[in-house]
Amino acid sequence: MIVKSIFGRLDNGNDVRMYTLTNKLGAEVKIIDFGATVVSLTAPDRDNHYADVVLGYDCLEGYINDSSYFGSIVGRNANRISKAEFYLNGIKYKVSANEGENQLHGGKVGFNKVIWKSEAYETKNGPAVKLICFSPDGDQGYPGNLTLTVVYTLSDDNELIIDYNGITDKPTVLNASNHTYFNLSGMFTNTILNHLLKINSKFYTPINKELIPTSEIAQTDNTPLDFSKPIPIGARINDNFEQLKIANGYDFNWILDNYNGVVQEAADLYEPVTGRYLQVYTDQPGIQFYSGNFLDGKQTGKNQVKYNFRTGLALETQHYPNSPNEPKWPSVILNPGQEYVQITIYKFSAK
Repeated sequence: MIVKSIFGRLDNGNDVRMYTLTNKLGAEVKIIDFGATVVSLTAPDRDNHYADVVLGYDCLEGYINDSSYFGSIVGRNANRISKAEFYLNGIKYKVSANEGENQLHGGKVGFNKVIWKSEAYETKNGPAVKLICFSPDGDQGYPGNLTLTVVYTLSDDNELIIDYNGITDKPTVLNASNHTYFNLSGMFTNTILNHLLKINSKFYTPINKELIPTSEIAQTDNTPLDFSKPIPIGARINDNFEQLKIANGYDFNWILDNYNGVVQEAADLYEPVTGRYLQVYTDQPGIQFYSGNFLDGKQTGKNQVKYNFRTGLALETQHYPNSPNEPKWPSVILNPGQEYVQITIYKFSAK
């Protein structure tokens, strides 16, 4: 089932539309065309009680003023670009800096701050909404007229499937991601520290004090970043480990095992009180696990709940941070005639 409504209106008079998709099991996702943003998403507990498990806002103003990227598609380049610059085919590009001298999640006006063209329709897998963003040549300093299409499908197996497709008319970089924050307890006053996380990875990209990768690739074995087996997030988050101190928790890119460009399970997350279980599948080479280290109670979210420290976490499927400046890492370059294709699946169940 699909219900279309008006979520709010921008100062320029443009309406922001919301699409409510409901599958045959009764799961529901609400998506707005401002930022192609997931506003809410319900998932079942072990008693088959459905509750909203993603952080967000009740009104458009929250998303307009938001600096946490709740639920949105981020790009052109997700994560960070050092000194907000890169070289492409010998040409230096300076992109908009919005985190000190660096760029985060696409710049000052990234994909999360614009209205996307949208339409919803039924598919054989479940209801879907297609959103299209046109980013003109020079947008935030990036070259090329870029068109990115994102399709969200809520399957009848309680999967939120995110399909991406991008094309350009000039060589450019593209590394889009979804930035939904999860709290599987369904109670946003709870922290996520009791959630058990497993990441199918043995390596990560260490960071410097600006949260930019150092170009090194390091093993997670015998460190607090080893999630090769399910571990409560809070078990080691305060360990005396330099990388954790720099990030004030977890905010790292894990290099996924056996990457070959096809969809595979990247991570799974379990909340033991409710039994809610999330499996993350992707065809991307990395996943950024962020433990809500910058949440500080200043954001008033849904139902007037303040989002405090570590009350949500993100599992962002992606290419590695700062990839435009790391030619030895999987490439984020998109050329004319090529298609950027990505798929990520968030599958919900209970146990």
